[in-house]
Amino acid sequence: MNVPVRPRICVCVVLAGLALAAPLRQARAGSFVVVDMRAQSEVSEISRLYVDDQLAATFRLDADHPHQIARIETPAERMNHSYVLCGEITLRLPDGRTEMHEVNGEGVLHHPDGHTLDALGTRNFTEFYLSDPEDPTVVERHTGRSSLCAAPSS
Repeated sequence: MNVPVRPRICVCVVLAGLALAAPLRQARAGSFVVVDMRAQSEVSEISRLYVDDQLAATFRLDADHPHQIARIETPAERMNHSYVLCGEITLRLPDGRTEMHEVNGEGVLHHPDGHTLDALGTRNFTEFYLSDPEDPTVVERHTGRSSLCAAPSS
């Protein structure tokens, strides 16, 4: 006995399954690496990296943890990404005292997938930015401070 097949129902079930699976497949397409190293005059550092306004990594450096590497995943549909670096660095001054500096910087990453970027400080550790020593076109630095780094108020 032959049972009639209803092709329309099968097609609808398959399409519904694909629609549900699409967000799962679209997760992440690539990644890049950020390396943060403690400078000789740094006692400690706590900094945050935001990519496309989302917290992507937190770096905690001190004498026992002088460097940290973070792999940042990127979505498939984007080639360029905004970034913001925020944090606090405690420095040891030549006279032995310590001094805390707030670091803040932002910019745009152009096709960063597969690259290794360095987190660097300048202007007496008040500006913080990413750099690609192999390909300077990957990072576009913006001057000024990001509002994303504003200290939380409570």
